[in-house]
Amino acid sequence: MDSYSDILDDTDRRLIAALRHDARASHSDLAHRLGIARATVRSRIERLVARGEIVGFSVVTRSDVARDPVRALMMIGIEGRGTDRIARQLNGLSEVRALHSTNGRWDLIAELGASSLEDLDSVLSRIRRFDGIATSETSLLLSVKKASR
Repeated sequence: MDSYSDILDDTDRRLIAALRHDARASHSDLAHRLGIARATVRSRIERLVARGEIVGFSVVTRSDVARDPVRALMMIGIEGRGTDRIARQLNGLSEVRALHSTNGRWDLIAELGASSLEDLDSVLSRIRRFDGIATSETSLLLSVKKASR
């Protein structure tokens, strides 16, 4: 398989876009929206799942959002070779929902969740005081445009 765009044709891409918008849409609704047969929708979805292009469907519940009404991404730049130590420290914080290594300007990206802006400010202050953190930048997450799988 070459690249993502070589594998999928325009109908596949439009079908995936429609499913991203509403993964609960019926095959009939998808067929009508895309101007193709219902059987085509069914077979395309089955093929995309079988080939691993679609790896799952997800649901975002009210409790998912209520748990962390304030969410943020904190990009972290680390001086020296302290990444493993800092990652262990970050993983010990209850507000850290996920931790990602990355390339480019930032060494780590922490997904944070808090019950209020004050609580988020507190955890950001704690993290910034970790020995070895040279710089950071934080972005608040305002709304979900696409749920994770």
